Amino acid sequence: MDVELQILKHLARDAHPTVAIVDEYCAEYKDLFKEVRNYECFKYLHMGIISTIKRKSLPEIAKVVSINSAQSLHHFLANSDWSVNKLKQRRLNKLKKQLDGRAITLVIDETGDRKKGKNTDYVARQYLGSVGKVDNGIVSVNAYGVCANITFPLIVKVFKPKGTLKESDKYKTKIELASEIITELMELGFNIELVLADSLYGESSQFIRKIAEYSLGYVVSIRSNHGVWLPAGQSVRAPAFLGFNQSCQLETEAQENSNVDFSHHPQWNYESGWKNTLNNLRLIIQPLLLFWLIYPWLSIFPNSQLLRGFNHLIAAMNQFKPSYASG
Repeated sequence: MDVELQILKHLARDAHPTVAIVDEYCAEYKDLFKEVRNYECFKYLHMGIISTIKRKSLPEIAKVVSINSAQSLHHFLANSDWSVNKLKQRRLNKLKKQLDGRAITLVIDETGDRKKGKNTDYVARQYLGSVGKVDNGIVSVNAYGVCANITFPLIVKVFKPKGTLKESDKYKTKIELASEIITELMELGFNIELVLADSLYGESSQFIRKIAEYSLGYVVSIRSNHGVWLPAGQSVRAPAFLGFNQSCQLETEAQENSNVDFSHHPQWNYESGWKNTLNNLRLIIQPLLLFWLIYPWLSIFPNSQLLRGFNHLIAAMNQFKPSYASG
């Protein structure tokens, strides 16, 4: 709608567009945000997370998406009127609808990220898998699904060490968090065929009982010098380790009828796997990110040809459409 007409009629303005593939995905959640600025921040965060910046902090994301201050992103996450739970439920329900009853493999794992200082909630000295040692950081228990050669995130729960608990918090072990994830997914109606987990969970009788409660198949790791009580009729098998070819991931490709052949870019990756997919998505959003970074200089040193060139390039990028591996 025309911006001037919106102002005259006191109508809410439309959200600023980003890249078509990001806009189309985020549009599925637009109604969860009452204010257009919050919806824009939602899209900007997606752009920043996908981008190549090493530190995904709010100030760094604000720079790459051409926001004058990270304060708007901070307000969006900390104070604005939208529900994390509603967003999570919308995403899981849409995912379940796409699966249409097909069985998935559930992967349970924990990850840790190093953090400086103590300003972030639930940061403590604890074992961080990302660095392979005890350090100051935050840890979460994560659940991923695998179906038809596609890997996708399901649920994440932050581990809260005892010394960091707030008054409303209740201490829960990683095993308890993982068990809650399984219960939540089963109650949502996901068809889980197999559960995969490392020795932290494989050596937990509590976790094994939770899997048995829902009669789920599972493959878990148990260290050679440890033991665990298994349900009646089950035994441990230790096969030789085999190499793992990570091919069960989301693939993206341009529409067959598109006028733009994105794969001609010298950095385009043809291989499957989430790293190659992420590389290609970053190439798709790169022209807009570069434009946002250089635009302030165009107001100082006007260059109409460069501006037209960027507009043409960004328009070409918006022809990109995702497709999924057929399996």
